[in-house]
Amino acid sequence: MEHKENVYHIPVLAQQSLDGLRINPSGIYVDVTFGGGGHSSALLGRLGAEGRLFGFDQDADAMANIPADSRFVYVHSNFRYLYNYMRYHNVLGKVDGLLADLGVSSHHFDEADRGFSYRHSGLLDMRMNRLSELTAAEVVRTYDEESLARIFDVYGELRQVGRIASAVVKARKIKDVGMVENLLEAVEPFARRDREKKFFAKLFMALRMEVNDEIAALKEMLMHIPATLKSGGRFAVISYHSLEDRLVKNFIKSGNFEGAVRTDFYGNVVSPFLKINTKIITPPPEEVERNPRSRSAKLRIAELI
Repeated sequence: MEHKENVYHIPVLAQQSLDGLRINPSGIYVDVTFGGGGHSSALLGRLGAEGRLFGFDQDADAMANIPADSRFVYVHSNFRYLYNYMRYHNVLGKVDGLLADLGVSSHHFDEADRGFSYRHSGLLDMRMNRLSELTAAEVVRTYDEESLARIFDVYGELRQVGRIASAVVKARKIKDVGMVENLLEAVEPFARRDREKKFFAKLFMALRMEVNDEIAALKEMLMHIPATLKSGGRFAVISYHSLEDRLVKNFIKSGNFEGAVRTDFYGNVVSPFLKINTKIITPPPEEVERNPRSRSAKLRIAELI
């Protein structure tokens, strides 16, 4: 298990997230982003014989990492269906803790045929669930200029999004921008010479988030947390994108995604959650050195009141 985990994905902020969840050895837990099984493996290490852990993942590749452990239940599904599966397993309102690592597994970036990385040539795919129809190639081949600009702006947080989208639309009349190398050639003029990698990474992240409907899925999953956890249960979310982190922050603060707080008669903020860490938890320098992909990680932990 250890070897596969290291190849597939190095778990980020594992110690900090599990400490924040305050693991009850006989409790029920959910890892909604199973992936390489790193966080799940660490969590199982803190559970006793009575404990249970559910692991969600929509990617069939993750099934190779399922631990041979009777306390573990694998759920082959997108975490947006958290409520449905927790109801099916009769644990709604009984869960002690939930963990979500919103980062993409190293496995996805490193496998060329998955089309997640600008470092590999070939077809743009980026589907977490290979049974889904929409690919990144389809997005850049067919979306209109306005839609592409919106994606690059909202998800990629790029500048000159209108000009970038226009360049993609013009380029696809000549060559197949659904191929990594052709897309890179089309947008290369907008990448600063000293920041090319960062530019391409943001562009590809934007396409990936669109293909997998990541923001909508995150919102749905978060909305199911109050019904999933028991009173006093905790959830920990590790995010890597400012948009995701803002949604999590607002949800913890107010129970909604706009951050619009309600107050009681005495002016006290009414929220279903108690913030466990008032300051964002980030990876220590030694973790970033060991795993550079963890450098943008932000951990927030909250408790259901």
